[in-house]
Amino acid sequence: MDALQKSLCTIDLKQIMESSGREPTTFKNNSHSARILEDLQSLRKNQVLCDIKLKTDDNEIVYAHKNVLITACPYFRAMFSHFDESNKDLINIRELDSTIIQLLIEYIYTGEIIVTKENVQVLLQAANFLQLDFVTGACVEFLIQRLDPSNCIAIKAIADLYNCMELVSSSDAYIKKHFLEVVKGGDFLSLSPEDLIKLISCNDLVVPFEDKVFECVIKWVKHDLNLRKDFMPELMEHVRLPLLASTPHILNNVVEEPLLKNSPKCKDYVFEALRFNLHKSVEHFTIPQTIRCKPRQFGGSQKVILMFNWSNTLPKCYTEWYDPATKLRKNAPALNDCHLMAGFGVIRDQFVFAVGGVNLSSSKSVSMLDVSSQSPFWVPMVDMLVSRKLSGVGVLGDSIYAAGGSEGRKILKSVEVFDVTYQKWRMVSNMSITRSNLGVGVLNNKLYAVGGWSGSLRLKSAEFYDPGLDTWSPIADMSVSRNGVGIGVLDGVLYAIGGHTGSEVLKSVEAYKPSEGLWTSIADMHLCRLRPGVFAKDGLLYVVGGETEKSIVDTVEIYNKMTDTWTMETLSRCGIQIYGGVVVDRPPHFTSN
Repeated sequence: MDALQKSLCTIDLKQIMESSGREPTTFKNNSHSARILEDLQSLRKNQVLCDIKLKTDDNEIVYAHKNVLITACPYFRAMFSHFDESNKDLINIRELDSTIIQLLIEYIYTGEIIVTKENVQVLLQAANFLQLDFVTGACVEFLIQRLDPSNCIAIKAIADLYNCMELVSSSDAYIKKHFLEVVKGGDFLSLSPEDLIKLISCNDLVVPFEDKVFECVIKWVKHDLNLRKDFMPELMEHVRLPLLASTPHILNNVVEEPLLKNSPKCKDYVFEALRFNLHKSVEHFTIPQTIRCKPRQFGGSQKVILMFNWSNTLPKCYTEWYDPATKLRKNAPALNDCHLMAGFGVIRDQFVFAVGGVNLSSSKSVSMLDVSSQSPFWVPMVDMLVSRKLSGVGVLGDSIYAAGGSEGRKILKSVEVFDVTYQKWRMVSNMSITRSNLGVGVLNNKLYAVGGWSGSLRLKSAEFYDPGLDTWSPIADMSVSRNGVGIGVLDGVLYAIGGHTGSEVLKSVEAYKPSEGLWTSIADMHLCRLRPGVFAKDGLLYVVGGETEKSIVDTVEIYNKMTDTWTMETLSRCGIQIYGGVVVDRPPHFTSN
């Protein structure tokens, strides 16, 4: 032994380390577990120390180690812990071939599984049988990624068979979303009556028109007429016949259908549809009493925007549907009257009112659009009692209020209300002062009138109307005068947006909380805006269109109250002014196709 080695032998490391005061340290070999599995896999392949043989239906033998199978697989843990197989070294695995067993044993030893379109069904069956949750999940993910109209019904059947709830949910949602493509395939015609009823009874079935549901039911029944015709009454219970495009369509395509003529119950559904359409042509605000009279609620975004546009070319006033989520825009029904400088309101997210304004007939005129109709169009309603342009419009329940505005050169402080139940306008208490070009918002069942023009002054004052007391009460003044202010309501807060002070168009915004009784400033918009359209959707505040002192504004700004920031998007076409926008239920004909 040389001198260095002798010197090392005399060193006491424990004594040296104690003087350092350091705590013990744990070291982790991250490759240790993987290395052990690799070695075990090598032993298995070479049949070294294997204590169990799995014999499949095709008489192949797969070798393994009991301890590994017990650790990784609940099925084998139960087998080798509690049953007679615990003392055996040869086990028969029924109903699974050697290829699949080999794949699953490989997975147990490696943590990897190869899923293909050829093996996914048997692999899912085997994984479900052996309770290998990861493999089941891998098969489910594989199938979800490959859903298409030709296979979704078959995949849903497999998911039901093996109780794969995530796959059931995904395939079910896919079938409903792509219903029109799915019904073209052969699998649709093979559905059981129970499955077809379950499908067409869904409220979120995506169909542009209820006609398509009726047609697919007839197609399914006629595919095997003798065996299926008796199911017609059960099926027609879930077809929403009253919502078909029009009464002539019902008469031509439904009333004359032999399958319905020969069934007393089906004829009852046809009569119900005819009565509904007849009644609705007279009474626009019919409240459906059965599910067959209610429009389906499509998946995805349930609300869209109806925008009111003004152009220097004909038609000068027109409307568009706009979906902020997809940026999709489509032409909407044309207004009979222009209704420029009108007020807009929505009852039940379905009935849109254009109230007063400058139009061809009269500033008292009111037009209404039912967006739930398969063929929507504007219809004239009962005229207001007073001519109004630049009035403020708000909705409380089933009542629409028109406040202030101007009648010729006269600035108004009168207010009237239209109740859809009685189909009449009536006067309520006047505001405290005259207001034209004002903003109106509804908050906590109160109607707020904000800013505007008194005839001599641009106003910073605001007040609210209590319909229970039929009285107006003042609230705090805004920080600046706002003539032509836009009003939005979001999460219990009233927002006053833009407007004109008399010297400039504003981009500033103020917020009012009734509980605090004060207006506070929030972040400015990017652009100045006079008379913009304002609405709230999905927790955001949208401000569309309007005008500056010199030009129109063809953009939308979106306010996020969580970050107190505005983002801006180009929305309109060049030369077009957006002068209003309301949030409505997605019309049945508004699709992404």
